[in-house]
Amino acid sequence: MSQMVYTFGGGVRHDDPRAKDKNLLGGKGANLGEMASIGLPVPPGFTITTEECVRYLAEGANFSDSLREEVAKALQHIEKTVGKNFGDNADPLLVSVRSGARVSMPGMMDTVLNLGLNDETVEGLAAVSGDDRFAWDSYRRFVQMYSDVVLGLDHGLFEEALEIAKEENGYFADTEMSADDWRALVGQYKTIVAQEQNGEPFPQDVHEQLWGAIAAVFDSWDSDRAKVYRRLNDIPGGWGTAVNVQAMVFGNMGDTSATGVAFTRDPATGVKEYYGEYLVNAQGEDVVAGIRTPQYLTKSAREASGATAPSMEEAMPAAYQELATVFDLLEKHYKDMQDIEFTVERGKLWMLQTRSGKRTAAAALKLAVDMVAEGLIDEKTAILRVDPMALDQLLHPTLDPDAKRDVLTTGLPASPGAASGKIVLDADTAEAWAERGEAVILCRVETSPEDIHGMHAAKGILTARGGMTSHAAVVARGMGRPCVSGASAVSIDRKTRTLRIGSVELKEGDIITLDGANGQVMNGRVDTIEPKLEGNFAKLMEWADGHRRMGVRTNAETPADCAMARQFGAEGIGLCRTEHMFFDASRVSAVREMILAESEEGRRKALAKLLPEQRKDFTEIFEAMAPLPCTIRLLDPPLHEFLPTGDHEFADLAEITGFGVDHLKRRAEELHEFNPMLGHRGCRLGITYPEIYEMQARAIFEAACDVADKSGLAPIPEVMIPLVGTKRELEILRKLVNDTAATVFTEKGREIDYLVGTMIELPRAALMAGEIAEEAMFFSFGTNDLTQTTLGVSRDDAGRFLSTYVEKGIYARDPFVSIDVDGVGQLVSLAVERGRATRPGIKLGICGEHGGDPASIDFCEKTGLDYVSASPYRVPIARLAAAQAALR
Repeated sequence: MSQMVYTFGGGVRHDDPRAKDKNLLGGKGANLGEMASIGLPVPPGFTITTEECVRYLAEGANFSDSLREEVAKALQHIEKTVGKNFGDNADPLLVSVRSGARVSMPGMMDTVLNLGLNDETVEGLAAVSGDDRFAWDSYRRFVQMYSDVVLGLDHGLFEEALEIAKEENGYFADTEMSADDWRALVGQYKTIVAQEQNGEPFPQDVHEQLWGAIAAVFDSWDSDRAKVYRRLNDIPGGWGTAVNVQAMVFGNMGDTSATGVAFTRDPATGVKEYYGEYLVNAQGEDVVAGIRTPQYLTKSAREASGATAPSMEEAMPAAYQELATVFDLLEKHYKDMQDIEFTVERGKLWMLQTRSGKRTAAAALKLAVDMVAEGLIDEKTAILRVDPMALDQLLHPTLDPDAKRDVLTTGLPASPGAASGKIVLDADTAEAWAERGEAVILCRVETSPEDIHGMHAAKGILTARGGMTSHAAVVARGMGRPCVSGASAVSIDRKTRTLRIGSVELKEGDIITLDGANGQVMNGRVDTIEPKLEGNFAKLMEWADGHRRMGVRTNAETPADCAMARQFGAEGIGLCRTEHMFFDASRVSAVREMILAESEEGRRKALAKLLPEQRKDFTEIFEAMAPLPCTIRLLDPPLHEFLPTGDHEFADLAEITGFGVDHLKRRAEELHEFNPMLGHRGCRLGITYPEIYEMQARAIFEAACDVADKSGLAPIPEVMIPLVGTKRELEILRKLVNDTAATVFTEKGREIDYLVGTMIELPRAALMAGEIAEEAMFFSFGTNDLTQTTLGVSRDDAGRFLSTYVEKGIYARDPFVSIDVDGVGQLVSLAVERGRATRPGIKLGICGEHGGDPASIDFCEKTGLDYVSASPYRVPIARLAAAQAALR
């Protein structure tokens, strides 16, 4: 059986390489052992492995005899090192019992301090410390914490008893309580325990206390708050937590004692200066609870704040200087900013924890660049150290952190950024109000492609339904608009033009604010701060570009999106969705006329009206992107999305076409589909109505030739045929595109390089990739639809149940956010292998939402794709993630 318990401190050295494994010992346990091994003052202790947590939770919350034996031996190590015995009435050893997962989960799991106190050992602690007040204060702290964490009693019962005791004695603060006061309060606490446990007293057996605390820490891994934190931070539930048992040191032994938390650099800015706080005569929970105002660590920080209470540097100069020396040693040892917990016991410094400190995106960039300049790390380490998703904080407007927030509800943080504006309830109103200079927030039950103009006009988007990859979320991210989706508390009444959130009723025109970073919806306006992309950002991107193999393109179909993407470093367009162009108010009538026509002649008549508009679209895109490659997807969505719905729309169309309203409604009914996403869409449109794709191809090649003539920079069109499932479909449509290109080139008197390829978004296409590659010059994996068709799950409806699936471990992550490597990933890998076997030089990319997800980008690197494509605001994220994937 593998070793279950590892000791640290007291000169212990482990030959077992597992003794430094953070996956096994958790970050806290591994770092405690490492700090002790380099000679820092660490109270001795031991760590129970994460493997034991997993086994404990899986096997019915039982401890094996082998584990009990190893813990007993480890406890003897602590006793021998400190010269005290656990449960000794004369000079008792007290311990802390803390959690320690492999990644930091602050505040999510449980801790017990001062364990080992009972009615007899408290007297011994009082005698050996010479301080009755300290001993009984420690005992009351232990009873309260143990009762809450281990026995599951309401901590409010104990807080209430404390407040009553202070009120009866006329005290304002805990520090005024005497030893007798604490003694009396301990008696009250034990009475509360007995009452709440039907006569069962507070445990006096110190070994029973220890195993109760160990069990509570293991159990806290599966607490509701820990599960939520894991889900939000993509932490697998199967990891488990370690347990760290450590000899207590006391920061509450008078004015020469203290406890504190500090960073070796400022975690908000990255500036190289010590950052932290401490409390005199306190224990760790006092700092976390915030019941006392902490004091600054450094004199300069105190002076800058205007505070009068002395800093640690001033009040405890010797301990502070020793702490500063430890800061420098730890940062050089771990080669990263450290987050440190420490205690000073009667003037002696003890280190209780170190870990790589959490930081803002701006601080992460500055730390990475500065540490390279300092010679502490190299470029590769700097690239790997910055979380790509953290860059979102720098790429979108954010709310002023000091501004007041009146939060009405919280939905899903579907697209980052923040915006304030007037509520509008439909796309037309959004566009109209925006044209007259109003900032608007488009609020819908859910959005559809026909809302595209309103979404573009809006500053932000709020939906009552939908998940992180719903239409609203996907389009909003592509546009760089903040979006809160799935806000189920929102109800919209289109008739009265009102929006209700709980008891608050808002009218169209009232102002709300969205925070797309955390999903909050706020009443009124909240000031925002514009992003600043400073030199550190550019420097890190330069390093990343030097190390990545894959290209990074963008998903864009407007000149503004193209310009933004190029600013962020996009190397071309990986997906231009032409259907978005068709929804423009000036064109939709012609589109509807084309769809409802009953003959090819009628369709061509309507398409002739669209050709100059399409050519203008592509001209603007090519002007923005030339000479970079541009993958343009021909019309893909079901035709029903373009059809009129209201009587006024049918009436308008009747006037344009000359057909009666009843005739048009009958024709629309004929086109109705029960499952349009699997119906008459994609290449199936091109097969049955080839004149549609012919018009689009002509517009593409005419625009490309015109831009090349005008600018001298020839764009590289990559014409993508969507929803192909067979070689024959692509063969037919590739010939149509090639014939159209030849005709245009003859008319223009010049040729342009171009490619014809397909989007792999059906399982059959992936399986038949070798055959399809005979016709395709490139594959672009449309993993949004490939995920839908492989899993048999609609991404627009999946938000209702996928969170439960992730929570229960059915999927490790939302498969529409991060690619399902085991399922969808197999199809992609198979298509890559078979496609390259047929056409070794085939260009391979991904253009689904996964193209901006770091975990999916890592998969793309391993699979050997040539590029990924992401929405404009995710281009920097993809650039950094691609570099990290190449370096791993």
